[in-house]
Amino acid sequence: MGTGPRKPSCRSSGPCEVPGTPTASVLPPSNIFIGRQGIFDRSLGIYGYELLYRSSEHNAAGQFDGEQATSTVAINAFLEMGLDQVVGNHLAFLNLTRKFLTGEYPIPFPKERVVLEVLEDIPIDEELIAGIKALSAQGYTLALDDCLFTQRLCGLLPHAQIIKIDIRAASLDTIAAHVERFRAYPVKLVAEKIETQEEFERCRDLGFDYFQGYFLCVPKVLSGQRIPDNKLTILELLSKLQDPEIQAAELETLVSQDLSLSLKLLRYINSAFFALPGKIESIHQALVYIGTRVLRTWVTLLVLRGAEDTPTALMTTALARAKMCELLAAHAGIRDVDTYFTVGMFSVVDAILGIPMERILKSLPFSDAVSSALLERRGQLGAALSCAVAYESGQWDQVKFGTLAADAIARIYLDSITWADTLGQNLR
Repeated sequence: MGTGPRKPSCRSSGPCEVPGTPTASVLPPSNIFIGRQGIFDRSLGIYGYELLYRSSEHNAAGQFDGEQATSTVAINAFLEMGLDQVVGNHLAFLNLTRKFLTGEYPIPFPKERVVLEVLEDIPIDEELIAGIKALSAQGYTLALDDCLFTQRLCGLLPHAQIIKIDIRAASLDTIAAHVERFRAYPVKLVAEKIETQEEFERCRDLGFDYFQGYFLCVPKVLSGQRIPDNKLTILELLSKLQDPEIQAAELETLVSQDLSLSLKLLRYINSAFFALPGKIESIHQALVYIGTRVLRTWVTLLVLRGAEDTPTALMTTALARAKMCELLAAHAGIRDVDTYFTVGMFSVVDAILGIPMERILKSLPFSDAVSSALLERRGQLGAALSCAVAYESGQWDQVKFGTLAADAIARIYLDSITWADTLGQNLR
């Protein structure tokens, strides 16, 4: 099992005191990169994660034997690192090849934690149907991947619980007709490869149960020129928080005048995540214990989390990117890791607020280096953000940062998502 994140040392002077630096991941010598893609329910809560993988010696998944790839992913995720490090307490969707599905290879996965995906290119015959039927009888959840309704699926449908439909395989009108046909079976439907908020809303209207894709990070920009008052308030607060010249007394006043924010902050600082020696009862005490910079980071997270209708998964993405950018910088010997954390955290602020990034940056006192990294992925800051986003989205050939080795970047990613999942639970 994975060791999990180390609690932050809030009184240390190191650059990573909060967000804390997790202990190193356990990554087997097989050099398999593991990533994940979220699968969301209709309220944008996390239902599960599909595991993504690649060999560090190749540029894409599937360029080596499929049975070896699937079994290596399983060993990495479940035996070497621990399932919790990869998907937290959520379901893991795992692609399986024919020999696993027909019983030739054993499946050492806990049935309560996994969904077994049947890939669309596996030939359907009596042997496969018998294998799927047996797995279903054992209590495994089966998902048919990249499906449109065809007669060839009829032998599998009675034994499957989930159907995944690639919405880019046909027009949405055609997809709607297939959704109706699948409704004759007691299955849940997943719309996959969703790229925009508008596509998510359309698929939700069509009756899909779950949704997969990177659409959460794509902003649904507010119509009209005027920014709503509630968004302006958030921007103004963020602007003050990001002022590099802010003093402890100013920060204390800023936080204390917002009762709701103060209560949330004190609750989180007194949580097990910080593990402080005594109870903190005021913002002034918090400043004494954890310092201006750390407190400012936490208040910024709370402000973003408190934005209207911010999905938990989007905040988790912001946290994971922030931590990954920070750790990439630290491993590369860069001293100013705080700025890297900030770039990662603010990379989804346009999606959170529904305001174009360029307009947001005009309201924030960021340096040109930070602004150009967020807008155009320029400079070392932009390179770190590009690496984090590439790993997050499975664009393996773009996963690089300076001279860092591939296995080091893989460990950094796993540490980052573990830390983000843990911290995200405290931010709810």
